[in-house]
Amino acid sequence: MSQDQSPQPYTPAQRVERVAPSATIAIGNRATALEAEGVDVLDLSVGEPDFDTPENIKRAAEESLAAGETGYTQSRGIPELRAAIAERHRADGIDCGPENVLVTPGAKQALFEVIQALVDPDEEVVLLDPAWVSYEAMAKLAGASLRRVDTAPYGFALEPALDDLAAAVSDETELLVVNAPGNPHGAVYSDAALEGVRDLAREHGITVIADEIYDQITYGREQTSLAALSGMGDRTVTINGFSKAYAMTGWRLGYLVAPEPIVEQASTVHGHSVSCATNFVQHAGVEALRNTDAAVAEMVAAFEDRRDLLIEELADRGLEVPAPEGAFYLMLPVDDDDQRWCETAIDRAHVATVPGSAFGTDGYARLSYAAGADRLREAVARLDEHDLL
Repeated sequence: MSQDQSPQPYTPAQRVERVAPSATIAIGNRATALEAEGVDVLDLSVGEPDFDTPENIKRAAEESLAAGETGYTQSRGIPELRAAIAERHRADGIDCGPENVLVTPGAKQALFEVIQALVDPDEEVVLLDPAWVSYEAMAKLAGASLRRVDTAPYGFALEPALDDLAAAVSDETELLVVNAPGNPHGAVYSDAALEGVRDLAREHGITVIADEIYDQITYGREQTSLAALSGMGDRTVTINGFSKAYAMTGWRLGYLVAPEPIVEQASTVHGHSVSCATNFVQHAGVEALRNTDAAVAEMVAAFEDRRDLLIEELADRGLEVPAPEGAFYLMLPVDDDDQRWCETAIDRAHVATVPGSAFGTDGYARLSYAAGADRLREAVARLDEHDLL
């Protein structure tokens, strides 16, 4: 057989071909490329605090390194961190102990492991749109079928969408993903909405993933933990981590809190994929949980000020946008072709945003206000100058 007739040296796995590359990472890469050309890009696309990690956390990591804590740890996490995580969530009303905790290299890894552990091919996963981009990808990698419930017509509130959710779920639903405070919309769900989720989950025997990575970043109200509701402790996997509240995105430290059988199943995936989270980073996580409340409160106050500034800047240009109650994102109504709008925004105005269609909801762009006040003002001014508002 000649070289031209030789078979292709590899065949892409169908499960990977089902998944599109991350839209947020693609936009970030485009911004980075423009910056490399010397363009001043105002990047409102990345879900990353612009604060440095608090000093006490960095010192804890340095001390751990100096103590030689650089080897493997127990696969599920060091006992001190698992105990601190359980203590933190018991304070939120979740009945849990260290045995219910699995520490992972980032909350994204915790999500991936749970979905791999619980979902078989063709089983049904339900998402609440707009939904963070990686939920769909992770479900597809597991071979799942997807059903989606759009909350955009209700201003991203879940309570008025409960009838739609009830119509979407069934006894065939394996998993429901609930993210609040939410990315990309910043919504904080009411207790009545979460109780509605609880009732549907119990009726149909559904396991619920409660992604609460933004639970410490709220403005004027708190988010109830779904697992704290009566009847949900044995069917909820709580996902959380250190990236957002503690400005530790690059440290890659997250975890899940779940019933022991689910922890056992996820631990199997965990052990065969990443072994364990980084040793000295876990020790820094203990310090973050126990001694960083004041620094977190300071960052959250800054996010709230930036949210208010962004809303005011938009209002000055005739755009009334509801104030998100959590996280650090705002969904801006734009053209129906939101992909083209975002491409125009970065290419002409040099403002990076993420199209709402990446999250399952057309006609919006997600703006992150995890950026300085001057940058936010300039971003709105550039969008206005190029007739994008």
